[in-house]
Amino acid sequence: MNTLDKTNYQFKNQSAFYKGKVRDVYTINHNILVMIASDRISAFDVVLPNGIPYKGQVLNQIAAQFLNATKDIVPNWLISSPHPNVSIGKMCEPFKVEMVVRGYLAGHAARTYQSGLRNICGVILPDGLKENDKLPYPIITPTTKASKGHDEDISKEEIIKQGLVSKEHYEQLEKYSLAIYARGQEISNKMGLILVDTKYEFGLFNNQIHLMDEIHTPDSSRYFYLEGYDDRQLKGVEQKQLSKEFVRKWLIENGFQGKDGQVIPEMNEEWINQISARYIELFEKVTGHKFIKSNYNQINKDVEMAINLELEKILVN
Repeated sequence: MNTLDKTNYQFKNQSAFYKGKVRDVYTINHNILVMIASDRISAFDVVLPNGIPYKGQVLNQIAAQFLNATKDIVPNWLISSPHPNVSIGKMCEPFKVEMVVRGYLAGHAARTYQSGLRNICGVILPDGLKENDKLPYPIITPTTKASKGHDEDISKEEIIKQGLVSKEHYEQLEKYSLAIYARGQEISNKMGLILVDTKYEFGLFNNQIHLMDEIHTPDSSRYFYLEGYDDRQLKGVEQKQLSKEFVRKWLIENGFQGKDGQVIPEMNEEWINQISARYIELFEKVTGHKFIKSNYNQINKDVEMAINLELEKILVN
């Protein structure tokens, strides 16, 4: 099965290379990032053995569309996307936290709530909520940004106390995060979806806050179908969703949550194709565009050529 798993390029003026969980990142001239979205998939901070066809393309194209749709709210890192799997942008100095915005009680927050805890990252939630209920208002539950291992929940107070982010910068990150989430929710609702929760990463470029990385993709966000949401909640049945959560649930059901000693369950071809189809479905639903599959037989040549042509233009300017 063809997937874009890894790259091995050497670009002019390349100053660094980093292989992330799901992306290969090349640094040019110490100030430009070339980010190639692979088809690797991670869950519970572990890269799974099998790639998912077209996943990288889905993530990259959704992110590019939403970065362009929110750049009036906050500047972002993206300069261009010269290939469906590639984004090129400014190299920012990242803040050491991720801003997780939640409008609904789902995923990790729901599991924490069901364990009996009501304080999530310093935010007190009311009693009586059910999984997937809409929260009284969107909340921010930040996490530390771990280079290895699991990200950890943390409160605003602890972030400022530990000096991870200054009070002034953190309060600006809160405002930006809530405004971007509101814009994402507005766009999603028009497409018949609910943006349940999402995460944002920010950094500094020329001492100005910039939105980084990907936004509103199925890897960084959770979506429910808007139609029938209220009825499903009333009946207490599972919400129809488009996100990576179904992969996490499958792993949990098969005895894997990324803990020591646990073995990653085998993913057969049928299941891999189902995951790929869900990613493509979300792309078409959230963007309103028909998904056009990249040609895997020549993808490495196409990626390299597109990047080289774009870097020539950027470096000249």
